[in-house]
Amino acid sequence: MKLTIFNGSPRGKCSNTRSILEPFIDGFMSTEGNSYELAYLIHFELRDEQVALFKNASHVLLAFPLYTDAMPFVVKSFIESLEPLCGEKCNPDIGFIVQSGFPETRHSRYLERYLGKLASRLNCRYKGTVIKGGVEAISMLPLLDNLFLKWFCEFSAFTDFAGVGHLLDKKKLVNSFHELGKEFGVSGEFNKDLVTGLTEPDRISAFSFWAFRFVVHHLYWNLVLRKNNAFAERFARPYIGN
Repeated sequence: MKLTIFNGSPRGKCSNTRSILEPFIDGFMSTEGNSYELAYLIHFELRDEQVALFKNASHVLLAFPLYTDAMPFVVKSFIESLEPLCGEKCNPDIGFIVQSGFPETRHSRYLERYLGKLASRLNCRYKGTVIKGGVEAISMLPLLDNLFLKWFCEFSAFTDFAGVGHLLDKKKLVNSFHELGKEFGVSGEFNKDLVTGLTEPDRISAFSFWAFRFVVHHLYWNLVLRKNNAFAERFARPYIGN
């Protein structure tokens, strides 16, 4: 099987989308005879070539992040460039991977419906959408230089503290997407059980929200601000008049 993959992250190769695509591709390539081609939608100057790549593909995977529930412009512009292909009989099968920083899957359910409708309009066989929330959490551990905080995050990941601790477990995330890619490489379909596991939690409790907010806000974002010498300006309101 040959798989054509479009990475829709505006950050290109330096992105969490790439962090989950790489193990997926490794799993996919574990089946002898499989091959893939990878295109980055951030390269607007190659849009005509990317449309041609889509048109000539047999199996397509479009993966991208959400930013505050919004689809990146590079993805939307690519989708709009596919309009001339609507209704064509030879369009490829298509599946999607959507990742975001919000922990709850339900943030992405409306987008899931849109992607299913998009596949229908393009006359593509729809393979489904894999939704993975809380992916930004894997960026936190490399920033920690405090042993207690490292221990706390590792403990939270191991115990799945408050039902969101598993989002800190990068090894589990990588293994899950590797297995998903491996199954896809054999059957050409997303394994439903693996997809269900990746989408959890669909909705979190008030306590889970507090725990997630505490870790992300007080540990991750404050660390990023300090490392960029911006912590003292975190309440700045430059566009608000006096």
